[in-house]
Amino acid sequence: MSDDRIVFAPDDVDLSRSPLRRGIDEPTYVLGAFNPGLTRLPGGNLLLLVRIAEALVDPVRDGRVRSIRWTPGGYRLDAFDAATADVRDPRFFALTGGAYPFLGLTSLSWLLPVELSPDGARVVAVHYDRAVEPSADHAQYGIEDPRIVAIDGVYWMTVCGVSGGRLCTILYRSDDGFGWVSQGMVLDHGNKDMVPFEGRIGDRYAALTRPLSDAWFVAAPDEAVTSGPSINLATSPDMLHWRPAPDVALRPMKHAAAYKLGGGTPPVRTRDGWMLLYHGVEKQGAVGVYRTYRALIDADATRVIERDESVAILEAAPALIAPIAHQAYLPQPVVFTTGIVRDGDDWIVASGEADLACRLTRIAGSVLG
Repeated sequence: MSDDRIVFAPDDVDLSRSPLRRGIDEPTYVLGAFNPGLTRLPGGNLLLLVRIAEALVDPVRDGRVRSIRWTPGGYRLDAFDAATADVRDPRFFALTGGAYPFLGLTSLSWLLPVELSPDGARVVAVHYDRAVEPSADHAQYGIEDPRIVAIDGVYWMTVCGVSGGRLCTILYRSDDGFGWVSQGMVLDHGNKDMVPFEGRIGDRYAALTRPLSDAWFVAAPDEAVTSGPSINLATSPDMLHWRPAPDVALRPMKHAAAYKLGGGTPPVRTRDGWMLLYHGVEKQGAVGVYRTYRALIDADATRVIERDESVAILEAAPALIAPIAHQAYLPQPVVFTTGIVRDGDDWIVASGEADLACRLTRIAGSVLG
């Protein structure tokens, strides 16, 4: 495959085979096919679990703004008074006049398995019959941004579940990379990016978390780090019950361009420790500029031993999406890295480009370790 290319995009999705057809008979379109989980299947092929954000063509009708919701009986449409809704952001609408800022999504996300050749050069199959979709009320507005690891022959996947009650992390398990079975919630409200390690630390599983908040307490003035969304560590005996680790964390640096941090690829074992790629956001415009950076955690996951935000591993590449740029709803340069696998001496890295399409990048082992 080429070193850097778009491998799957909105026009590659056949919405006639979408799970939303069970209940939604109005026209929809793909807002984005992006932020894919990535793993290698037992037979050697690669598998992307692509987030499909499916939206109504006409979200506002007859003075009402509408959203899609999963229910046990199928998908349905809800309607809200458009006069009380701010619809300027294409990703969501905000209902005004309430005690809190209530948001409604303009799309519902589900996951589409896309099988690639071992080197990622071509699409082998798109498995609509194995789509992963919401299956409980805690994901009634969709499941987003999967991360996949394979540990001792078992595949694990974390996703973000969105509902009117919480923003949570849901865990899935599979024996073959295709038959995903929900294990239920493993982290409750406010954890947006839970990223498991691809391997155990001693006898325990490990994961990165990223708690959210509307307010942060100020950092000490003599610290190099500041307050805000940070990447923390948690461990578990069984992948189901998680305990935060107090010491290992990546917090925003006071003088770095990245004012906000979040999880990226699952940490993978290298000769020097656990290597991970994560995203940092430069404050600019409504969304910000997303870049991918590299960090290294020691083998026992007790400390961060390498971190450099002076040079990005990946930046947004507008030229890659130039043929479909008219479909992009996000004006900011965004690359959101979500998966990594070994391929010989190289790494294949999966990202969402511009919240629109799936990008695969081959990076030499000498660069990442």
